[in-house]
Amino acid sequence: MGVCLVLFVLAWSVVRLWSVPAAVAMCVVAMVIPPVAAIVGNRREPGERWWDESGDPESDRWWHELDDRDDEQHPQ
Repeated sequence: MGVCLVLFVLAWSVVRLWSVPAAVAMCVVAMVIPPVAAIVGNRREPGERWWDESGDPESDRWWHELDDRDDEQHPQ
């Protein structure tokens, strides 16, 4: 986040004096950094099933019971 703020401030306080297109480009880069960081930070492994366990043993047992019941009704 600090890098984005520095890019914005430098773009419009210093770089714009020499080149407005360069200042706009710096702002575009600063605008793209946070979404890319969120996407990379929230990436999961292909086989990771993060939704299976909540950390609450009672809730996990209840969900496992429902999953088992669903498997019996819809055999593959």
